[in-house]
Amino acid sequence: MRRREFIKLVGGSLATAWPLAARAQQSEKMRRIGVLLPATADDAVFQARLGVFLQELAILGWPIGRNMRIDVRWATGFMIAEYTMGGKWLELLKEIAPGVTRVAVIRDATNPGGIAQFGVINAMAPSLRVEVTPVNMRSADDIDNDVAAFARSPNGGLIITGTGAAIRYRELIITLAARHKLPAIYFERFFVADGGLISYGVDLLDQYRRAAGYIDRILKGEKPADMPVQAATKYELAINLKTAKALSLTVPPSLLARASEVIE
Repeated sequence: MRRREFIKLVGGSLATAWPLAARAQQSEKMRRIGVLLPATADDAVFQARLGVFLQELAILGWPIGRNMRIDVRWATGFMIAEYTMGGKWLELLKEIAPGVTRVAVIRDATNPGGIAQFGVINAMAPSLRVEVTPVNMRSADDIDNDVAAFARSPNGGLIITGTGAAIRYRELIITLAARHKLPAIYFERFFVADGGLISYGVDLLDQYRRAAGYIDRILKGEKPADMPVQAATKYELAINLKTAKALSLTVPPSLLARASEVIE
């Protein structure tokens, strides 16, 4: 077959096939997914997590606009850590700041997660010889006043429990911890990236990626009621050495060795 005839044949085949492909794509069923996130729309951390979720969906065959529509809503009030992690936060705080004998637990008293996490911390406190005080996140002024009052006595530290209100007030809480020289442990690494001392919590980028896999399974026919709830499998420990130095703390080598991220 001569070159000109070949091009003519292929061109004609493509011209015939393209409308068919276009019609097939247009007729593909459009799916709709709702995403509710515990932050505001301009929060860079949660924008990155949403990006990972959407990227993984596209890899699994669900690109936005072709066969998938995403409705994103921004809100607060989510528990982003399991209750038993409260005990781990207290252990880590004592490990990085052994002199702490009093701990203020900053929580959202309207959120079941905040209440449950405080219960775990309070139950474990006697074994570590720590006195625990709840600080409720009602407003910025209340947090400011309550932390200032707590800091008037020595040997204090903070535990920030995993609720949406803590995310909303995170800049204030980090500032107060620094102002009053209070060692503090957080549930998310971005607190440490912003100047907090130490954090321990779920690797949420991994969770968002895994969430896309669940969506993929549901869209392919699996019943949500038959799918088990999956606990987190990856956790991250972050430490800010600059903040530790400002608090005159020496981070134990054993703790540094376990850290997923060390910020200098």
